[in-house]
Amino acid sequence: MSAPDSALGRELSAGVVLRACAADVIEIAALRGDGAAPARFAHALVPPLPACGRLALRAGGLALAVRPGRWLLLSAPADSGTAAASWQTAVAESAAVIDLSSALTTLHLAGAAMREMLARGCRLDLDPEVFTPGTAAATVVAQVSVTLAALPAGMLLLTPSSTAQYFEEWLASIGKPFGLVRQAGVTVASLWDEASLSGKLN
Repeated sequence: MSAPDSALGRELSAGVVLRACAADVIEIAALRGDGAAPARFAHALVPPLPACGRLALRAGGLALAVRPGRWLLLSAPADSGTAAASWQTAVAESAAVIDLSSALTTLHLAGAAMREMLARGCRLDLDPEVFTPGTAAATVVAQVSVTLAALPAGMLLLTPSSTAQYFEEWLASIGKPFGLVRQAGVTVASLWDEASLSGKLN
Protein backbone atom coordinates (compact mmCIF):
# COMPACT_ATOMS: atom_id res chain seq x y z
CA MET A 1 0.00 0.00 0.00
CA SER A 2 1.30 3.44 -0.89
CA ALA A 3 0.36 6.65 0.88
CA PRO A 4 -1.16 8.38 -2.20
CA ASP A 5 -3.39 5.35 -2.93
CA SER A 6 -4.61 4.74 0.62
CA ALA A 7 -8.26 5.42 1.47
CA LEU A 8 -7.25 7.80 4.23
CA GLY A 9 -5.03 9.73 1.83
CA ARG A 10 -7.99 10.79 -0.30
CA GLU A 11 -9.68 13.02 2.30
CA LEU A 12 -11.62 16.09 1.31
CA SER A 13 -9.48 19.22 1.08
CA ALA A 14 -12.17 20.89 3.16
CA GLY A 15 -14.84 19.45 5.41
CA VAL A 16 -14.85 16.46 7.72
CA VAL A 17 -15.20 12.72 7.17
CA LEU A 18 -16.55 10.54 10.01
CA ARG A 19 -15.97 6.80 10.01
CA ALA A 20 -16.58 4.04 12.52
CA CYS A 21 -13.59 1.85 13.37
CA ALA A 22 -14.21 -1.74 14.43
CA ALA A 23 -11.54 -2.62 16.98
CA ASP A 24 -10.69 -4.79 19.92
CA VAL A 25 -9.72 -2.48 22.78
CA ILE A 26 -7.66 -3.91 25.63
CA GLU A 27 -6.63 -1.97 28.70
CA ILE A 28 -3.36 -2.93 30.37
CA ALA A 29 -2.82 -1.70 33.93
CA ALA A 30 0.64 -2.24 35.36
CA LEU A 31 0.57 -3.61 38.88
CA ARG A 32 2.11 -1.12 41.26
CA GLY A 33 5.03 -2.06 43.42
CA ASP A 34 7.31 0.91 43.88
CA GLY A 35 6.60 4.15 42.02
CA ALA A 36 8.81 3.26 39.05
CA ALA A 37 7.21 -0.15 38.42
CA PRO A 38 4.78 0.96 35.65
CA ALA A 39 7.56 2.69 33.70
CA ARG A 40 9.81 -0.37 33.96
CA PHE A 41 6.97 -2.58 32.79
CA ALA A 42 6.25 -0.35 29.78
CA HIS A 43 9.87 -0.36 28.65
CA ALA A 44 10.27 -4.10 29.19
CA LEU A 45 7.84 -4.94 26.38
CA VAL A 46 8.99 -5.05 22.77
CA PRO A 47 8.28 -2.57 21.33
CA PRO A 48 7.87 -0.46 24.48
CA LEU A 49 4.48 0.96 25.37
CA PRO A 50 4.13 4.73 24.89
CA ALA A 51 4.62 7.29 27.63
CA CYS A 52 1.55 8.93 29.15
CA GLY A 53 0.00 11.35 26.68
CA ARG A 54 1.37 9.56 23.64
CA LEU A 55 0.22 7.25 20.86
CA ALA A 56 2.45 4.61 19.24
CA LEU A 57 2.38 1.87 16.64
CA ARG A 58 2.41 -1.67 17.90
CA ALA A 59 2.23 -4.97 15.96
CA GLY A 60 -0.28 -3.88 13.34
CA GLY A 61 -2.31 -1.88 15.85
CA LEU A 62 -2.11 1.19 18.03
CA ALA A 63 -1.24 1.75 21.68
CA LEU A 64 -2.04 4.90 23.61
CA ALA A 65 -1.70 6.11 27.19
CA VAL A 66 -3.78 8.82 28.83
CA ARG A 67 -3.35 7.70 32.45
CA PRO A 68 -0.11 6.84 34.26
CA GLY A 69 0.56 3.11 34.27
CA ARG A 70 -2.38 2.32 31.96
CA TRP A 71 -2.51 1.73 28.22
CA LEU A 72 -5.23 1.16 25.63
CA LEU A 73 -4.30 -1.26 22.86
CA LEU A 74 -6.30 -1.28 19.63
CA SER A 75 -6.19 -4.19 17.21
CA ALA A 76 -8.35 -5.74 14.51
CA PRO A 77 -11.42 -7.56 15.90
CA ALA A 78 -10.85 -11.22 16.73
CA ASP A 79 -12.82 -13.94 18.48
CA SER A 80 -14.20 -12.77 21.79
CA GLY A 81 -11.57 -12.84 24.52
CA THR A 82 -8.70 -13.73 22.20
CA ALA A 83 -6.86 -10.42 22.44
CA ALA A 84 -7.27 -10.22 26.22
CA ALA A 85 -6.06 -13.79 26.71
CA SER A 86 -3.04 -13.18 24.50
CA TRP A 87 -2.06 -10.10 26.49
CA GLN A 88 -2.66 -11.80 29.83
CA THR A 89 -0.15 -14.44 28.79
CA ALA A 90 2.31 -11.80 27.59
CA VAL A 91 2.26 -9.68 30.74
CA ALA A 92 1.98 -12.63 33.16
CA GLU A 93 1.70 -11.26 36.70
CA SER A 94 3.03 -7.79 35.87
CA ALA A 95 -0.28 -6.23 34.85
CA ALA A 96 -4.04 -6.57 34.85
CA VAL A 97 -5.77 -7.01 31.49
CA ILE A 98 -9.29 -5.73 30.83
CA ASP A 99 -11.24 -6.23 27.60
CA LEU A 100 -13.03 -2.93 26.81
CA SER A 101 -14.04 -3.84 23.27
CA SER A 102 -17.78 -3.74 24.00
CA ALA A 103 -17.47 -0.84 26.46
CA LEU A 104 -15.88 1.64 24.04
CA THR A 105 -16.88 2.83 20.57
CA THR A 106 -14.04 3.86 18.27
CA LEU A 107 -14.47 6.58 15.65
CA HIS A 108 -12.15 8.27 13.17
CA LEU A 109 -12.39 11.88 11.99
CA ALA A 110 -10.44 13.33 9.09
CA GLY A 111 -10.49 16.40 6.92
CA ALA A 112 -9.19 19.95 6.98
CA ALA A 113 -11.89 21.22 9.35
CA MET A 114 -11.92 18.37 11.88
CA ARG A 115 -9.96 20.20 14.59
CA GLU A 116 -12.03 23.38 14.26
CA MET A 117 -15.19 21.28 14.44
CA LEU A 118 -14.12 19.38 17.55
CA ALA A 119 -13.03 22.61 19.21
CA ARG A 120 -16.70 23.65 19.35
CA GLY A 121 -17.20 21.18 22.19
CA CYS A 122 -13.72 20.19 23.38
CA ARG A 123 -11.77 21.63 26.32
CA LEU A 124 -8.37 20.87 24.86
CA ASP A 125 -6.23 23.07 22.63
CA LEU A 126 -6.40 21.15 19.35
CA ASP A 127 -4.08 23.43 17.40
CA PRO A 128 -1.93 21.08 15.27
CA GLU A 129 1.23 22.64 16.68
CA VAL A 130 0.04 21.81 20.20
CA PHE A 131 -1.91 18.57 19.76
CA THR A 132 0.57 17.07 17.32
CA PRO A 133 0.39 13.62 15.65
CA GLY A 134 1.21 11.05 18.29
CA THR A 135 -0.50 12.99 21.10
CA ALA A 136 -3.27 11.35 23.15
CA ALA A 137 -5.46 12.73 25.93
CA ALA A 138 -8.62 12.01 27.89
CA THR A 139 -11.10 14.88 27.88
CA VAL A 140 -14.76 15.81 27.65
CA VAL A 141 -16.39 16.67 24.33
CA ALA A 142 -20.02 17.82 24.31
CA GLN A 143 -20.33 16.64 27.92
CA VAL A 144 -19.21 13.11 26.94
CA SER A 145 -16.04 11.37 28.05
CA VAL A 146 -13.73 10.99 25.05
CA THR A 147 -10.18 9.78 24.54
CA LEU A 148 -8.56 11.64 21.64
CA ALA A 149 -5.48 10.50 19.75
CA ALA A 150 -3.97 12.49 16.90
CA LEU A 151 -2.96 10.50 13.82
CA PRO A 152 -1.15 11.92 10.79
CA ALA A 153 -4.33 11.60 8.70
CA GLY A 154 -6.99 12.30 11.29
CA MET A 155 -8.17 11.94 14.84
CA LEU A 156 -9.09 8.78 16.71
CA LEU A 157 -11.94 9.10 19.22
CA LEU A 158 -12.86 6.50 21.83
CA THR A 159 -16.03 7.08 23.81
CA PRO A 160 -18.20 4.92 26.08
CA SER A 161 -20.62 2.80 24.06
CA SER A 162 -23.42 3.87 26.40
CA THR A 163 -23.16 7.47 25.16
CA ALA A 164 -21.87 6.79 21.64
CA GLN A 165 -25.20 7.36 19.89
CA TYR A 166 -25.63 10.77 21.51
CA PHE A 167 -21.99 11.66 20.71
CA GLU A 168 -22.34 10.66 17.06
CA GLU A 169 -25.55 12.69 16.81
CA TRP A 170 -23.70 15.67 18.26
CA LEU A 171 -20.88 15.22 15.75
CA ALA A 172 -23.42 15.08 12.91
CA SER A 173 -25.13 18.23 14.15
CA ILE A 174 -22.03 20.30 14.88
CA GLY A 175 -20.43 19.04 11.67
CA LYS A 176 -23.11 20.31 9.27
CA PRO A 177 -21.52 23.75 8.77
CA PHE A 178 -18.19 21.98 8.15
CA GLY A 179 -19.57 19.68 5.47
CA LEU A 180 -19.36 16.52 7.58
CA VAL A 181 -20.09 13.30 5.71
CA ARG A 182 -20.27 9.72 6.94
CA GLN A 183 -18.31 7.11 5.04
CA ALA A 184 -17.75 3.38 5.30
CA GLY A 185 -15.86 2.17 8.33
CA VAL A 186 -12.08 2.28 8.56
CA THR A 187 -9.96 -0.61 9.82
CA VAL A 188 -7.27 -0.59 12.48
CA ALA A 189 -4.88 -1.97 9.86
CA SER A 190 -5.46 1.01 7.55
CA LEU A 191 -4.83 3.45 10.41
CA TRP A 192 -1.64 1.58 11.27
CA ASP A 193 -0.52 1.65 7.62
CA GLU A 194 -1.18 5.37 7.35
CA ALA A 195 0.73 6.17 10.54
CA SER A 196 3.55 3.78 9.66
CA LEU A 197 4.03 5.31 6.20
CA SER A 198 4.06 8.82 7.63
CA GLY A 199 6.77 7.98 10.17
CA LYS A 200 5.42 10.65 12.52
CA LEU A 201 4.45 8.61 15.57
CA ASN A 202 7.73 7.03 16.62
